[in-house]
Amino acid sequence: MEDQEMQLKVRRVTDKFTESMYVLANEPSVALYRLQEHVRRSLPELVQHKTDMQSWEEQSQGAIYTVEYACSAVKSMNNSSLYFKNIDSLLRQATSMKEQINNSQGRRAGVRRLATKWKGGGSIHSSYSVLVKST
Repeated sequence: MEDQEMQLKVRRVTDKFTESMYVLANEPSVALYRLQEHVRRSLPELVQHKTDMQSWEEQSQGAIYTVEYACSAVKSMNNSSLYFKNIDSLLRQATSMKEQINNSQGRRAGVRRLATKWKGGGSIHSSYSVLVKST
């Protein structure tokens, strides 16, 4: 009787030991299977996120370049205020000279009319009024 009881206990111990060995031997493969399953499910989404991020990075780099270029243009415009003041002064001088030229040409035209009327026998008063109106 003790022999059968001992065999039963030994059998239980060996069964539990075998079961433990089976679980330990198969556990890594089950874990790897679950890991593979997870990667298959999530990989397409991860690839999409990666491509989106790369696209956003390219757009961001373009925007950064544009902003840096605009900042450098604004900084260079600050440095060019002296040149704009010089241009403004030159334009004012040119406008003034143009008005002087126009006035002098108007006077010459009036003098020519006056000379023409003197030759033609016009009155002094009408010639003088033409000269005054043209200036």
